[in-house]
Amino acid sequence: MKYRRLGRTGLKVSVVGLGTWQFGGEWGRAFTEAEVDRLLGYGAELGINLIDTAECYGDHLSEALIGRALRGQRERWIVATKFGHKFHSNFTRTLHYSAAEALEQLEASLRALDTDCIDLYQMHSAKDAAFDQPDLWEMLSQQVQAGKIRHVGLSISPNDNLYKTAGATAAGAETIQVVYNRLDRAPEAAVLPACQAQDLGVLARVPLASGLLTGKYRPGDVFDNPDDIRSQRSPSETQDALRQAAEIAATEVPPGVPMAAWALAWCLRHPAVACVIPGCKTVEQVASNAHGADLADDDHPLAWSGS
Repeated sequence: MKYRRLGRTGLKVSVVGLGTWQFGGEWGRAFTEAEVDRLLGYGAELGINLIDTAECYGDHLSEALIGRALRGQRERWIVATKFGHKFHSNFTRTLHYSAAEALEQLEASLRALDTDCIDLYQMHSAKDAAFDQPDLWEMLSQQVQAGKIRHVGLSISPNDNLYKTAGATAAGAETIQVVYNRLDRAPEAAVLPACQAQDLGVLARVPLASGLLTGKYRPGDVFDNPDDIRSQRSPSETQDALRQAAEIAATEVPPGVPMAAWALAWCLRHPAVACVIPGCKTVEQVASNAHGADLADDDHPLAWSGS
């Protein structure tokens, strides 16, 4: 495993982390405590040290599963979670960004994660108006001083949102989480340069384009499981993305290189990106994801020309 500095937080994060939206039940299956223990345990064996979750991944369900899995080994992990969304049922959430609501969510996340401190607490995909709340950022600063949060960050949406990125430092945020992958390069134009200019640590979410960049799927495949978030998306957009992924696999991925590992390394080739946070459902996927760290080495023979 390789490690990078997460911007001015100074945290040394594994370049491949663990995304855990799937633990909340919106990716087609439920997870048991034993399965989560096994996935996180294997990730630790491979040197992964960052977990990203959120309060709305199953109404703190993902956080609770993680909290139980990390008992006795909390100190070896960097735990990132988010605030602002309230889970009601699969694919149904409401938004809550006031200072009082965020504080309530923080306390609930601390209980679910069974921890005294969250390493990175991120505002979750807020509108610009919700971002412009001085009392919210003052409250978060107070929680940092109280020791309940180590660092504050932003998870932005849409992924070309320069308003929140440009205002991150003034608000007290030290990191940006953004959708970035080979199929969606929008952050390259302005967001990633702004992160570099402010020394903001960047977490690239959805680096495998919701599985479309794993090589597992082909044009014509459909996502018809009603419990899978991908079933909620436009079929025409999905098919277009699958065609693009097939073209990338044929023209850019070197022979013999697993597409998923290549896609993660592709994100990590950008100097702004500290860590990618793909999801995983099996230990085999954890291993495949971790392989992306090897391909991201500067001296690796993998060629990026033309990509």
